[in-house]
Amino acid sequence: MKRRSIIPALIATLVAVEANARTETCQATSEREIASLFDGWNAALSTGKPDVVVARYAPQSILLPTVSNVPRLAPEARRDYFEMFLKSKPQGKIDSRLIQIGCNSAIDAGIYTFTFGDGRKVQARFTYTYGWDGKQWLITSHHSSAMPEAAGK
Repeated sequence: MKRRSIIPALIATLVAVEANARTETCQATSEREIASLFDGWNAALSTGKPDVVVARYAPQSILLPTVSNVPRLAPEARRDYFEMFLKSKPQGKIDSRLIQIGCNSAIDAGIYTFTFGDGRKVQARFTYTYGWDGKQWLITSHHSSAMPEAAGK
């Protein structure tokens, strides 16, 4: 008898979960807004303050940085990376990109060039994924890798 009373409750729970999945509200956005997220991140670099940069990342996110072999999975690890990276006074410029927008998520991927305070330049591939947390867009993953071949070859 107890088994029969569990089955309707289980079915009701599954129906409720599926109904919630179908009623997700998607945050309206545009390519322009998603592109501006990089501009905000780049402006955060200009502050020279690691905590300002790290605040642009979701708490559960990954940073696969250009000049480190260590995946940065926690805010403290991202802060550690940016503490070192910001000393070189980096500024990024998008060379080319493709933006794709989903429901409460977006991808911005392409090529960018960093110019450092000493005049050195590094061109790299990038991918940022963003998630809407109900209040703002945050970086959920960020991969950056230097180009394997010198530009112009």
